[in-house]
Amino acid sequence: MLSQRSERESSRAFVLEGVRLCEEARATGWQPSLLLYSQQLSERGRRLLEAFSTGATDIEEIPDYLMDSVAGTETPQGILAVFPLHTIPAPAHPDFVLVLDNLRDPGNLGTILRSAAAAGVQSLLLTRGTADPFAPKVLRAAMGAHFRLPIQFSGWDEIEALRRRSGYAPLKFFLAEAEGGRPCWQTDFRQPLALLIGGEAEGAGQTARSLADGLVTIPMPGHSESLNAAIAASILLFEVVRQRSI
Repeated sequence: MLSQRSERESSRAFVLEGVRLCEEARATGWQPSLLLYSQQLSERGRRLLEAFSTGATDIEEIPDYLMDSVAGTETPQGILAVFPLHTIPAPAHPDFVLVLDNLRDPGNLGTILRSAAAAGVQSLLLTRGTADPFAPKVLRAAMGAHFRLPIQFSGWDEIEALRRRSGYAPLKFFLAEAEGGRPCWQTDFRQPLALLIGGEAEGAGQTARSLADGLVTIPMPGHSESLNAAIAASILLFEVVRQRSI
């Protein structure tokens, strides 16, 4: 069910599995168009059914064997919901932006979304080479971040336009690099900024590099070759939080 990216994009919908993620959706006001459940659903899950029943949701019971066949997890929790795909609006003039370029690993993307939501990122922009943020593995790794974080795919012209904000201080674009950049602890992240994070294999593309006002590097005394993209992004995001809280 909506297992392919093309299906999700054409139907403008995505599937969420599990009690915890459906609870996150409910807590932030997202209402599914269809909710399927089976006898294996827990009491906690049944309370969630009651909560969703107050809205315009089609709720259907299906046999356990059918839930097992349509679910994407090995041990389904007995609940599966179809949500309309819509975007949380970003502020008109954000000062904390995250741009992901060619990041293709779903697990890394989901972890970055989770960190971005926790850090208070105001706008998360994905280039077209990046994985689908509404893929099942991304949804599971993000743990509900989708319901609190403005996420959208953007072309480079749109991303570059953020630099020119009439009446507001321009955004500084900082590109994360494994080496050769200014140490992140010595970089001023208190100013309005956009962090650019590249993909796991090849890093950021040439367009991202041409937009960067500066390169930032996470010092690694242990002399590792590089950090996982999700770990690196999380460190940089919370360095922004640390500096802005001083």
